[in-house]
Amino acid sequence: MALNVKPLADRILIKRIEEEDVGEGKIILPDTAKEKPQKGEVVAVGSGRVDEAGNRIELEVKVGDKVIFGKYSGSEVTIDDTEYLIMREDDILAIIQS
Repeated sequence: MALNVKPLADRILIKRIEEEDVGEGKIILPDTAKEKPQKGEVVAVGSGRVDEAGNRIELEVKVGDKVIFGKYSGSEVTIDDTEYLIMREDDILAIIQS
């Protein structure tokens, strides 16, 4: 299903990538013991930020990139019963290379 959301400027919409429910030693972790993942997939990007001279600076990330972000980065939003994060490109720590 196509998402009808376009982030503004240097903001990015990310869907978290869920980690496996099994910890070390094959112990199944309950939902209350799990932390929210810090990895996600970019599902929409803004058009980039504008510098002081009025030039648009394109984003380094693109739709489909898998990224790592800070634990407390972004704002949680729910769209069509699915949770996403919206954050600035500066909050992304790395792009995961395949």
